[in-house]
Amino acid sequence: MGKVVAVYSMKGGVGKSSLAVNLGWEAVRASGGKVLIWDVDAQGAASFLLGETGAGMALSPGGGTAKKIFSRDVDPADVVEQTAYPGLDLIAADLSLRHLDADLLEADRPKRLRKLLARVADDYDWVILDCPPGLGELSDQIFRAADVLVVPVVPAPLALRTLEQVRARLAETRGKKAPPMLPVLSMVDRRKALHREMVEEHSHWPVIPMASVVEKMGLERAPLGVFAGKSSAAAAVKEMWKQVGAMVG
Repeated sequence: MGKVVAVYSMKGGVGKSSLAVNLGWEAVRASGGKVLIWDVDAQGAASFLLGETGAGMALSPGGGTAKKIFSRDVDPADVVEQTAYPGLDLIAADLSLRHLDADLLEADRPKRLRKLLARVADDYDWVILDCPPGLGELSDQIFRAADVLVVPVVPAPLALRTLEQVRARLAETRGKKAPPMLPVLSMVDRRKALHREMVEEHSHWPVIPMASVVEKMGLERAPLGVFAGKSSAAAAVKEMWKQVGAMVG
């Protein structure tokens, strides 16, 4: 069964979806294996960034299918789409996921996500979840399902407080079986003294720079490695993926 990497943050606007897409692409490049990105965020940013299918057609927005996976009306394996990048597949998100947290709580199925992942993970070396922000039933299910949690953190004191809240909830949910967590300093601008201080203080955390090429992903609708493979941001993702791989053995 493929390892599950959850890219998660309590807060939005921290570069989570771009990181998920870049990690997925790097996982394929580094291992030559098969990788699935499952977009569980109703905004569908990862689905958008992956652009077109291998057939040159726009990836489906889902039309309500995303929620039907969780109600078990649709098998997740039946809605996997090939992206334009060999080895990298996608389960797309759509707006039907916007109430997923409440739906899962009402259904009282605390292991629903883990069971759904089991239906597709055997076909992949890695499954990367692009998770929505927030802390609730869905995040608890993500914590139960993940083999490693990648948490983007902007360089700010309040972000560190949020990180500790996530760490505490993860321990409460999984106890001694909690997956390893990899905080990632995201959107780092080394011209700012606070950012430099936080990088120095947390020197063992990966650092993703604030860079125009990352913002350009929205225009290119492609991973960094496709159009800016020699950039510092792409190099940072490459090093981060090595850490992720080491954490899950």
